[in-house]
Amino acid sequence: MTHSPLSLRADAEGEAARLPALLARAEHLAGAVLPGAHGRRRAGSGDDFWQYRPAQMGDSRRMIDHRRSARGDQEFVREREWQIAQSVMLWVDQGASMRFSSDKGLPDKADRARLLGLALSILLLRGGERVGFTGTALPPRRGDPQILRLAELLCREDSREYAPPEHRGMIPHARAIFISDFMGDLEPVRTALTKAADRGVRGVLYHLLDPAEEAFPFAGRTIFESVGGSLRHETLKANDLRDRYLDRLAARKDALQQLCARTGWRYGLHHTDASAQSALLWLYGALDARQGSAA
Repeated sequence: MTHSPLSLRADAEGEAARLPALLARAEHLAGAVLPGAHGRRRAGSGDDFWQYRPAQMGDSRRMIDHRRSARGDQEFVREREWQIAQSVMLWVDQGASMRFSSDKGLPDKADRARLLGLALSILLLRGGERVGFTGTALPPRRGDPQILRLAELLCREDSREYAPPEHRGMIPHARAIFISDFMGDLEPVRTALTKAADRGVRGVLYHLLDPAEEAFPFAGRTIFESVGGSLRHETLKANDLRDRYLDRLAARKDALQQLCARTGWRYGLHHTDASAQSALLWLYGALDARQGSAA
């Protein structure tokens, strides 16, 4: 696909205009969630003191804190805070199908996905972890400058109707989050999660839908057209399609949940008319969960 200099400039200006608003909203959302988000402190290697614990069989003598142990008859080990930040890899679907909203009062799926992806990144980065995108465009890094890099790339759109998940550049034993409506071909999703699991990567598959896509509130003559314009279907009896559509949607959800169960990922479902704050809290907590699903 070719672009003229004028169209490239217009696209760049459009992306630049979205950036400050996205940053401000994500900062606000992360700030609202931060007081209720529990830290990720755990035992491990690091420099900061975390806690004392009674010495156990297998602890070396040099681990004993003699000053604390001298207060009584029991020996204690001085544990330090876990400070080796893990890498979190993010994929946010920016395909054309994500730019759908059934109501002017609702955000489109892409807007909600970007907001959640960036707000979650802010929480993780300020917790000392490395965050980046899957693929090669933005490797995981620490620090506030990474927030701006993430926001810039999140403001870009994919011209494809359904964008497949990017699975290149997966860091072994990292964590990952995929946010999408998963309306396209499921095979690239299977490939991505299988390759991730082979590298010891565990994560969250976050299924994001508009409420109309869940309820199918259509009847009579209806023209269905994809956001990208590549698909179009007209019917005089849309209500006759409802049961078949809902069956296929249920099958799609089940396939995604089964895939998560096989690869050790977690499945979550979110609707754009629901609270972004509750979604962010769930995502933040789900990174530490082993397996399961949520609505």
